[in-house]
Amino acid sequence: MPDGENGSRGDRTAVARYFPDRGGVELPESIFRFQAFLDALGPVEQRALADLSVSPMGIMDLLTDDAPAPRDGIDIRVHGRYYRDPPEFLTFMHAGSDGLHHGLWFDDGRTCAGVASYHTHDGGTIDRSARTPLEALRRHLERCGRDLDDDDPGDEEVARRRADHGRLRTVLARFETGDRPETGLAYLRAYPSSRAPVDHGRVTTLDGAGALVPGRTALDRPPHNGADEYAFAEYLYALFEDPVAVRRSVAEARRRCAAGDPAEALVLGRDLHWASGGDPVLEESAAELLGSAYRALGRDALAATAAAHHRHRDLPHVDVLAR
Repeated sequence: MPDGENGSRGDRTAVARYFPDRGGVELPESIFRFQAFLDALGPVEQRALADLSVSPMGIMDLLTDDAPAPRDGIDIRVHGRYYRDPPEFLTFMHAGSDGLHHGLWFDDGRTCAGVASYHTHDGGTIDRSARTPLEALRRHLERCGRDLDDDDPGDEEVARRRADHGRLRTVLARFETGDRPETGLAYLRAYPSSRAPVDHGRVTTLDGAGALVPGRTALDRPPHNGADEYAFAEYLYALFEDPVAVRRSVAEARRRCAAGDPAEALVLGRDLHWASGGDPVLEESAAELLGSAYRALGRDALAATAAAHHRHRDLPHVDVLAR
């Protein structure tokens, strides 16, 4: 269905509010389909969305002409940005327990490369298997439907919720995934979010999303999805507990970046950002390396986002708009 149908309020210039110094970020067509889908929901479908604990947020709050400004002194780029979100992550939806949220993923700070998600309150890493916001929502809907299948089918409340989910699925299918008739467990089996194959165009990172960057890394890291994730994480977390090792690693990444190879600065910066855990030294090191790497790669929008996030990482809430 073309963007703009069903009264979509999507404003294609809204991204400039997130990146005021570099308006070249291109929002994908899929985010406007997501907005059109939201605009098409009636009361029953909205109730179903609430039952799924789904709340559009982040960039979705800015896709209207009357979007509120951020509170005084807060950079708009941190609206909807959770503590561990990499700069490449642009939140559009909260969905469920343990801080599960989804974001558009921008490797180069300009062009969307799909959808990413993770739980902020558990030890999992970033999942980049969904291609579009509506595909991610459909998967979440079917996971919740699978759980409903375990409840008493004769319970009136369960029956109502299942019917509501069906109404929501019908509307969603008008925009995307209409060629997928399966539901619940059958859907999850037919379209699994399994581990992707080794990606030789990306480099392994602690957050699980991988980094798109040329060059060599200090650890000669394997390609994305090519590492023993447990061993890799165990090694890095042990390293980050040693202040001397951190200083030495940061100095090496800084040296390589200054010599024209920003790969180590980017991947180590992303790792430190993910693992900071409130440690000001790790936070500062992450911010320095990410800023240097993004600028060296010509990803100025990501450099600005990283700097804004560093200034505001201690905010108690991710909603920074003056409502």
